[in-house]
Amino acid sequence: MADQDAQSTVGFEPPALSVLRWDEPPEGPVLVLLDQTRLPAEEVELVCTDVPALVRAIQTLAVRGAPLLGIAGGYGVALAAARGYDVAEAAGLLERARPTAVNLGYGVRRVAAAHREAVGKGAGDEAAAAVALAAARELHREDAQASGRMAEYGEALLEELMPGRGYQLLTHCNTGALVSGGEGTAFAVALRVHRGGRLHRLWVDETRPLLQGARLTAYEAARNGLAYSLLTDNAAGSLFAAGEVDAVLIGADRIAADGSVANKVGSYPLAVLAKYHHVPFIVVAPTTTVDLETADGTSIIVEQRSGREVTELTSWQGVAAGGGGGRAVAPLGAPAYNPAFDVTPPELITAIVTEEGAVSPVTGAGLAELCARSSQVTIS
Repeated sequence: MADQDAQSTVGFEPPALSVLRWDEPPEGPVLVLLDQTRLPAEEVELVCTDVPALVRAIQTLAVRGAPLLGIAGGYGVALAAARGYDVAEAAGLLERARPTAVNLGYGVRRVAAAHREAVGKGAGDEAAAAVALAAARELHREDAQASGRMAEYGEALLEELMPGRGYQLLTHCNTGALVSGGEGTAFAVALRVHRGGRLHRLWVDETRPLLQGARLTAYEAARNGLAYSLLTDNAAGSLFAAGEVDAVLIGADRIAADGSVANKVGSYPLAVLAKYHHVPFIVVAPTTTVDLETADGTSIIVEQRSGREVTELTSWQGVAAGGGGGRAVAPLGAPAYNPAFDVTPPELITAIVTEEGAVSPVTGAGLAELCARSSQVTIS
């Protein structure tokens, strides 16, 4: 019955989520974010009046997801300029807010460079701030366009790999409109397949310990009328064994020059399972996520988060802020290993899909060639 209900919604498109927006009330410019720590129970906006507030929002995961972090970082620089703060200092605070997501630094450096160039050409404070805001808005627009092209290329790749059929797709973490200027990365591919009537089922990993799959991807799937089922991360193996997964689609927070992919922890085990069961494992990410200056997976800095996210159950607001105040699920003082990401080597990846096309097989040379075609310019 769920599949029939989902098919009836193929032509329906819900209103776009307002995930991040610039606003200019009488009190001065602000950056307004959809607070993702409050989802799915509440859709509440968080207003950032300065860069320290935005840094807190980034670190507590109120705003998250590699592409959106780049956009937020860009607007953060524009906010500092518009409010008359030290732009270079603000850029440094933003860039250090989370170490693994390469898009954050990219967005910050790009807008800071535009502001710096305007100042160097003699622009006053107000004019230079306007240049920074225009650069942030351009970054936002480009990411939205990239999202649409990734969805097209991803759907075409699925058709090439498995022609003339519908798909059961497995995804991990959250890769939809909540992480993007558009409809997302990996989730955007699933959404496009759904709209074409060829998505039989979206399997959603809950994504422990912060449950981005359960709280956010399931929220987006339900909102868009997809036929989906939620599973615990450790149930994925049984799905593969039963032949219930046709392809795995994930996003990325950083892609090294050799094609190694850092993504939400739990992605690497899925790649191993997919390889063993001969299931395509596909990474969908914009070229801004590719870091050609990071040689390989061992060079990627993996963020380590508070162990209390593992040892306690609490409200999502508390968990995102580092835990505390919840019910203990481990002995008091139990040490915990809590990396935010893991790294999947290129030999386990079927393809990397970007707005410039797909790389398959995944090699450093192929990735470099694809990035060379991109309109994105590396900002150092």
